[in-house]
Amino acid sequence: MIGLGRTISLISGAVLFAAPFAVSASPVELPEKAQTAEVLFLGEQHDNPQHHEIQAKWVKHLSPRAIVFEMLTPEQAANVTTENRQDESALEANLGWQEAGWPDFGMYFPIFAAAPEAAIVGAGVPRDQIRALMEDDLTQIIGLENAQRFALDRPLPDAQQNARETLQREAHCNALPEDMLPMMVDVQRLRDAALAQAALDAVEQFGAPVIVITGNGHAREDWGAPHLLRQAAPDLEVFSVGLGEAGQTPDGGFGFVLDAQPVDRGDPCEAFN
Repeated sequence: MIGLGRTISLISGAVLFAAPFAVSASPVELPEKAQTAEVLFLGEQHDNPQHHEIQAKWVKHLSPRAIVFEMLTPEQAANVTTENRQDESALEANLGWQEAGWPDFGMYFPIFAAAPEAAIVGAGVPRDQIRALMEDDLTQIIGLENAQRFALDRPLPDAQQNARETLQREAHCNALPEDMLPMMVDVQRLRDAALAQAALDAVEQFGAPVIVITGNGHAREDWGAPHLLRQAAPDLEVFSVGLGEAGQTPDGGFGFVLDAQPVDRGDPCEAFN
């Protein structure tokens, strides 16, 4: 066992950090709560290849009944077949991956291949819903019942709203108009709710365990999709893993955190200059 702040080598050269509670440090044994969770969120930095290697290893070890992808809309996920998921090029083409703008599919394909029998579920929010947020509120977009299920029918506490607007401002290199920031927060809330709903539907349709592949920002436990899922289904066993870089733990709290080598991204704000 390891205590808070100590590390040990794990898969692919990654290191494991203790969560706020003690966890198993064995390279071949995942934390018990991760192994028994009905829904397991695996965070990532989208462009970090090592994060996807780690995810694929966890998926293979846990053999989920379904895998929920933030990167796929339900319509894209419906294009996955037993045949095309065995061929990287065919699957990429059928998903329209390049057109969607996500990083290299070669990093993600091993996750699909790691559990060939698992159902593939899309939790991506269609672009028309995102565009609609420019004129409508969250309740109008997803309906009152769904909005109430995930507390989207009421405003966030002021401190959280301000914190989330600050994150959006910084993520876009201070280039966004101030009056656009609340909408960007709503987009994130909508995506969190879509992930939580997709995970809940997957458990009901396919059974547990279900693994959710998503960015660290959506996998955070304080206000991300795991938080919304617990609100909607408090009896569901939910666990969340964050994937950091170079010792930097992702914000938001996780049941378990892994660290990996960083990616050289150059100046991320250059595109805004």
